Amino acid sequence: MVSTDDAYVQGDIASIAPKVTGYIENIPVAANQQVKAGDVIFQLDAGDYQIALDEANAKLATQKETLIRIQAQTDAAKAALLQANADQQAAKAVLLNAQSTMARVQKLHETRFVAQSELDNAQSALDQARARLAGADAQIASAKANISVLEAQYNEAASSTKSLELARDKAARDLSFTSLRAPFDGVIGNLSGKKGDLVAPGQKIAALVPVDQLYIDANFKETQLAHIKVGETAHIYVDAIDGTKFDGKVASIAPASGAVFSLLPPENATGNFTKVVQRVPVRITIPKEAFESGKIRAGLSVIVDVDTRTAPDQTAN
Repeated sequence: MVSTDDAYVQGDIASIAPKVTGYIENIPVAANQQVKAGDVIFQLDAGDYQIALDEANAKLATQKETLIRIQAQTDAAKAALLQANADQQAAKAVLLNAQSTMARVQKLHETRFVAQSELDNAQSALDQARARLAGADAQIASAKANISVLEAQYNEAASSTKSLELARDKAARDLSFTSLRAPFDGVIGNLSGKKGDLVAPGQKIAALVPVDQLYIDANFKETQLAHIKVGETAHIYVDAIDGTKFDGKVASIAPASGAVFSLLPPENATGNFTKVVQRVPVRITIPKEAFESGKIRAGLSVIVDVDTRTAPDQTAN
């Protein structure tokens, strides 16, 4: 059995801090109040962020209307291209007929079976057919160019739409950040924010202590570690509950002594040296029944006895 009274209840305490700047509008909780995950702890003034979101939505709506308009123009241009293709085919047919007529009339004119006027009419019809085909070709080229321009405009507008959607999403996120919510079940502590205070991103204005996810960090002397194993039973005596005994388990052993992780680690390479027994943190779990008293608090002092006879059988399969 190895024992230490250098042991304390610890917990992963969350600092409550805003992600956006704003004035505290409402505090629906009180100090030391128990809250559930998702409960609002602070409500910042959301007016400016709501306006920003409304503006982002309005810009996005306008841009989407632009996309619809460009798409409609593109569809109309494609329909015009189809019509131009049809006109081209018709013009080709007319041209073939005019060329055939011209060849026939020309032969007849050479044998003096038709008058010069008929030859002139055939030539005029041929010229008109050629002009009609040239016009159809020009319409096709114009329609294709128009489609290319509209497609480029659509792609540019689509890219702008994506940027506006991102701006809208950011505005919505910023608005949601005006409600500071509890990340997990716990008790509110160190409530420093007051109604009307102007707070900045990262400014700690409260703390949230988990109610049933606490643990013990017991600092054992290095000379006591030889027989401490993960899984061994640890007898826990809580000073705040009149030394009531609870049985936990050794969860883990720190990879280094507490001195190594301190802000100013000891430097023994120079000067006089005095050997000091080092202490190594050992993580101890707290059984669920210990929380039923409602008196387990982070920071409380405890006494821990590790029963080294309860080490799990490492050879068992």
